[in-house]
Amino acid sequence: MKPASLPLIAMLLITAACGGGDRTASPGVDANTPPSGCDGFCADTPTSLSVGDVEQVIAQAVAEAQARNLDATIAVVDRVGNVLGVFRMNAAPTVITITSPGANIDGGLEGINLIPDSMAAISKALTGAYLSTEGNAFSTRTASQIVQDHFNPGDNLQPAGPLFGVQFSQLPCSDLVTRFAGGAADAGPHRAPLGLAADSGGLPLYKAGTPVGGVGIISDATYSYDSDISDSDLDDDELIAVAATAGFAAPDNRRANVISVDGRNLRFSDASPSDLIADPGSAAPFASINNVAGTLQLVPGYAQATIVSGIPFGQAASGIRADTLDFAGLDAFVLVDNTDTERFRPTAGTDGAMALTAAEVGAILRQALTIANRSRAQIRQPGGFQARVSISIVDSNGAILGIVRSRDAPVFGIDVSLQKARTAAFFSSTAAANALNAVPAATYLDGGLQVLRDEPLSQYVSAAQSFLGIPNALTDGAIAFSDRAGGNLSRPYYPDGVSGNPPGPFSKPAGEWSPFSTGLQLDLVYNALVQHVAFVAGLAADVPANCTGIDGFDDNFVTANVIGQLANGTQIFPGSVPIYRGTQLVGGIGVSGDGVDQDDMIAFLAVHEAAAAGSSFSNAAVSMRADTLVPQGSRLRYINCPVTPYLNSDEQNVCDGK
Repeated sequence: MKPASLPLIAMLLITAACGGGDRTASPGVDANTPPSGCDGFCADTPTSLSVGDVEQVIAQAVAEAQARNLDATIAVVDRVGNVLGVFRMNAAPTVITITSPGANIDGGLEGINLIPDSMAAISKALTGAYLSTEGNAFSTRTASQIVQDHFNPGDNLQPAGPLFGVQFSQLPCSDLVTRFAGGAADAGPHRAPLGLAADSGGLPLYKAGTPVGGVGIISDATYSYDSDISDSDLDDDELIAVAATAGFAAPDNRRANVISVDGRNLRFSDASPSDLIADPGSAAPFASINNVAGTLQLVPGYAQATIVSGIPFGQAASGIRADTLDFAGLDAFVLVDNTDTERFRPTAGTDGAMALTAAEVGAILRQALTIANRSRAQIRQPGGFQARVSISIVDSNGAILGIVRSRDAPVFGIDVSLQKARTAAFFSSTAAANALNAVPAATYLDGGLQVLRDEPLSQYVSAAQSFLGIPNALTDGAIAFSDRAGGNLSRPYYPDGVSGNPPGPFSKPAGEWSPFSTGLQLDLVYNALVQHVAFVAGLAADVPANCTGIDGFDDNFVTANVIGQLANGTQIFPGSVPIYRGTQLVGGIGVSGDGVDQDDMIAFLAVHEAAAAGSSFSNAAVSMRADTLVPQGSRLRYINCPVTPYLNSDEQNVCDGK
């Protein structure tokens, strides 16, 4: 329901819950400006899904599925990814197939047909929860639009989606995300069994304007995406999800369809309440359908066969709370464990005498927060608020030196910012080629448990050296690679977006590429994902907390030559730069959450401004940056900053000359 349609009393109550005129504005925001609904402060009042709420969401989904003569699996999560309940209707498909629509692509995850249904439903629910905030409500349909080879999909002269590659984040093997402890909901952020989903049927859940979780539906046994957004689809999974969200729907004025990126409106849902067959308000109580229409499911690694309540976001129990130690005056939030101990306070690097000190890490993180608080958000409503991001710093070994967040930043950005920081540091190092040459090949499966072929990771090293015309590329550390540069090399067309062009060396070529088969990014973690599928299916041990170095299922998932620098995988959309002391690589910074150009700017300027305060670290020398390279006659990009990025300022081109 839109706030404008609420009675006056309800409006006053919601305003009071959001802090009203007593709220403390973040730096860069006028405290005298009244909030337009929830703008990031409503979660100061603890809000979460109760057991009764979860039961209502499931019951409403079941009623719509029954009205359509369908059987579905339904998952509900809270905002940090705790699985609050998984319900399988009696005749719902128990396994699903991953496939691109209308394509005949072999390899990658394409065609794998033994995925437990619960994994798909949980990933869909978690995607709706992790992509959404008080300033934006995104869905798996939104995700579909922004991860494909063109933005918009089908526009063959446009670059890839702005979050190209984000589907392979929040991975079950990540060393950052937390794992289900077997009892009640606990500190997150938790992992997603298949990464983030692009298959319609995952929507966020809200209470009084505050995101409290997500719901995911799978009823058709297919895990895919929408490759043609020129029309409107009435997708069964999405229709059931819309019914499930009745009473918990995202505010109309925060949905993706009122947010534009690069002049294109995003998609939220092609289904609406008017398309429903059943009245959600008349759904049978959960107690009357449990063990009748279906049953609650035990999902190894994720949930017991029960329903539990969620945890209020931004409170210590959620694993994300306000900082009290290191970032005074910056409205910062930090990650904590189940004992409320900070997980990633600023710490010194592990890579020798030139390593970043704890003080230097803290200085860079403070500068990043300061810049974010000054910067205009790209993907938040209402307009005129500052960017909300997650920031990670690592050393050249990939060790985490510090993580901090803005208030109300999307949860997905925590893992992604770490992936970005590690990716920039790894590919700028002298170790990249040797590590990739040594890691076990990705063992692609064909349908069930038949091996299709092995894909050695060394092929991407030789392809990059040939493509760049640099025989020592990835071996001598001579080139500084940002994620924008590495992302350019990871697209199925180079330059990015022009159909018919050759692929970048880290990508699959057109005809072999899909969001389920991206090239190096997936192949690094492919065996880990297959092991985790086997674990949930009861066929193998769980995957370790490192996404690389795992051999294929035919070798019993033995680990060898793990790449510690890439423990949670890689990322291939912008928002990171490596950090140097002179010409010595000492780490990387990654930023994620509120527009990729903002992410680039905050990462780059944080290092520049912190260095200007007297430290001896810096951004890469201009002569080292990847934008000095012109492979195939087209220059690589290093960073791209917004033209006029700051609130209450006309300053332009803030990255130029730095």
